[in-house]
Amino acid sequence: MAIVSTAPRRPARDIIEAVVANMRRNLERLKYSTLAPSRYTVYLHPTEFERLETIVPVLCEQTIRALDEELQRINASPPAPRWMRRMTGEPEPEVRNAATDWHVAFMADPDGELKEGDVLVDSELLMPARPDLGVGELTRRIAIVQSPQQATTIEHTICRSSSSSPSRLLGRVEYDDDSGHHFYDVTTGCFTIGRGGIAHPVDIRIVSSTEVSREHARIRRDTASDRFFLIDLSTLGTTLNGCHVPKGFEDIDGTKRENGSETALPDVARIGLAGTIFLDFRKRR
Repeated sequence: MAIVSTAPRRPARDIIEAVVANMRRNLERLKYSTLAPSRYTVYLHPTEFERLETIVPVLCEQTIRALDEELQRINASPPAPRWMRRMTGEPEPEVRNAATDWHVAFMADPDGELKEGDVLVDSELLMPARPDLGVGELTRRIAIVQSPQQATTIEHTICRSSSSSPSRLLGRVEYDDDSGHHFYDVTTGCFTIGRGGIAHPVDIRIVSSTEVSREHARIRRDTASDRFFLIDLSTLGTTLNGCHVPKGFEDIDGTKRENGSETALPDVARIGLAGTIFLDFRKRR
């Protein structure tokens, strides 16, 4: 007997509009232009993806056309009043694709996070490196989950090393989770810990109950002082040597945004995730 889904079908045009809305949300204004992210990954519930799989090439083509048309519409909009431009001293910035071409991909949700009728659009905007500040390339990712009831925005930044030299060992993390005993060699100045998922890329993926958040904590190294800092990004909290650390984010209008709060890590530290998983951090001397 066939099982008929009662979940509402999402028209393909709504999925295209979701990509365009994500592009508008992830614009980066520079002095002489405004960059739009060039890369989009759209995740659908497996049932929804199966329904649309045969028309994915057309869906990609029309999504790219819609992105082009939206840039043309934005740039054709009336500019800001002349008195306002005089006050800021800046020309009206042109909005353009951050790359040469658009890259759009449609995929079935591999992690079982989405319900039927949901669509998740994940965009990436590559920001230039700042070697003068010791900051490598940054990728700002904005994922918007649209359900029939509401839209949820998840925003985070992925940092990369500014050095092209071979990686050196900066420290080590050792831990146990539901899949066994693990080691993670720290060779970058920034890494994220959590259960992970399609909207939550992590470096240390914890196999655990949902008490551990998908993006639970981040550890950042300050190159000037050679010190590490712990940032709590979780729902149920993070501890350092048994003491809770302050939350490193605020929920503003449905968007999770980091607030700059972080806690210095000693050279040897025990980090607790929601009181269920514990990681031993040791900095290399």
